[in-house]
Amino acid sequence: MGTPLATEKPDSLDALYAMAQRLANGESIRDEIVGDIYRATHSICHEAVKYEDKKRLEQTYRLDRIVTSPIWGFPIMLAILGVVFWLTIAGANVPSSMLASFFGVIEDYLTAGFQAVHAPDWLYGVLVLGLYRGTSWVVSVMLPPMAIFFPIFALLENFGYLPRVAFNMDRLFKSSGGHGKQALTMSMGFGCNAAAILSTRIIESPRERMIAILTNNFVPCNGRWPTLILLASLFMAAGVASQYTTLLTALVLMGMVLIGIVVTLAVSWILSKTALRGVPTHYTLELPPFRKPQILKTVLLASKDKSLSVLNRAIIVAAPAGVITWILGNITVGDASILAHMASFFDPFAHALGLDGYIIMAFLLGLPANEIVLPILLMGYLSSGAMVDLESTANIKDIFLAHGWTWLTALNMMLFSLLHYPCGTTLFTIYKETKSVKWTVLSAAIPLCIAIAVTYATTQIAYAFGWV
Repeated sequence: MGTPLATEKPDSLDALYAMAQRLANGESIRDEIVGDIYRATHSICHEAVKYEDKKRLEQTYRLDRIVTSPIWGFPIMLAILGVVFWLTIAGANVPSSMLASFFGVIEDYLTAGFQAVHAPDWLYGVLVLGLYRGTSWVVSVMLPPMAIFFPIFALLENFGYLPRVAFNMDRLFKSSGGHGKQALTMSMGFGCNAAAILSTRIIESPRERMIAILTNNFVPCNGRWPTLILLASLFMAAGVASQYTTLLTALVLMGMVLIGIVVTLAVSWILSKTALRGVPTHYTLELPPFRKPQILKTVLLASKDKSLSVLNRAIIVAAPAGVITWILGNITVGDASILAHMASFFDPFAHALGLDGYIIMAFLLGLPANEIVLPILLMGYLSSGAMVDLESTANIKDIFLAHGWTWLTALNMMLFSLLHYPCGTTLFTIYKETKSVKWTVLSAAIPLCIAIAVTYATTQIAYAFGWV
C-alpha cells in the first residue's frame, strides 16, 4: 500500500503525483479516502460532542473489534447462524405437530360432515383430501419455522448485528460482482425466499439487486428444511452412534448451506461478467451502535409483516396443488394412475441424475410449495391416492429402500432440493418485483440447469469410482 493520504499535504505536487501514479497502476485509493474522512470526522466529534453514555460507545467499539475481525468475524457469524437454524428447526417441531393434530381433528369433522350428507367420493377427495389437506400441511409446516426465524432475524437486526454481517460479507460479494447488502437478503432466504426477494429493495443498484434476486434461491428456505433434515438423518447420519446422529445431521445441513453460499457467489460472479455486466457500486456502511432490542414490538411486527404475509401468499399458490395431486393420483389410464405414468416417463432422465421418475414428478407437482414434495413422493410410492402425512408413516427409510434408494439417491435429492427452481410463491414475488417475464423465467431456469448439472456430475463421479 502507498503512503496514507492523511500524511500527504493537499498542496504538495509530489503527493498529487504519487496519487496519480497509484491510480494509473489501477490501485484503488477509495478505502483510504473513506478512512481519512472517517478519522477526520471522528476527531471533530471527539472534540465537539459530549456523550451521555460514553461507556456504551466504548463497549460497541470493543464488540466491533471482535465481530468484524478478519479472524473471528466469520466463525462468529457462522456460529450465530447455526444457533438460529437450530432454534428454528428444534423449536418448530412441537408447534408443527400441534397444528397438524389440530387440522387432523378438523379433517375428521369434515369427513363426518361429507358422510352425513352422502357427498360423492370425488367431491370429498377433491375438497378434503386434496384442497384442505394440502393447504393445512403448508400451514402446519411453514408457519412455525417462519414464526421463529423471522422474529429472531428481526431481533438480530434490532440489536445491530446484521449490519456487521453485511460488513463481513461485503468483500466477498464485491469480488463476485454483487453488493454487500446481498448478505442480508441471502440470510433472509433461510426463512423464506419470497420474503428475501422483497428485502432486495434495500439494494439501490438495479443491476446488483437483480443479481441478488436471481441467486437468492440457493439458500434453503423453511419449505426445504424438512426434506434436507429427514434425508440427512436417515441416510447421511446412518450407521453412527445414536449420540452423534444429531451432530452429524447438523454438520451435513451446514455443509449444504455452505454449498449454497458458494454457488451464490459463483453465479453472482458469472452474471456480473455476462448478462449483468457492470462495476460493483461502493458500499460505505456506518455501523450503528449495539442497542437493547425491543423484544415484544420487534416480534409482533416481524410476525405480522413477514410471517403472515408470506404465509398468505403461500396458501394462495399452494392450495390448488393439493387438488391437482389428488386428481392425478385417482384418475387411471389403463392399469395405472396418471402419477404412475408420469413417473415412468421421467425415469430415464431421472436415473441419469441419480434419482427416479417419482422424485422428478414430486418436484414438478411441488412447484407451488416445497413443503408438499415429500408427501407427494410418498403418495406416489405407496399409490395411496391422497397425500401422505409423514408422521403416520412407520418407516420412511424402508419405503425408500424398497424403491431402490441408496445414499447417492438421498444426496442427489438433497442437492436437487437445495439448487432447483424457486417455489411458486417466490416466482410470483419475483414477477411482482421485476415486472418482467424474462427475469422470472431466468430465475427458474438458471437454478434448474445448475441442479441438473450438479446431480448429473455427482452421479457420474460416484459410478466412475465405484462408490455405489
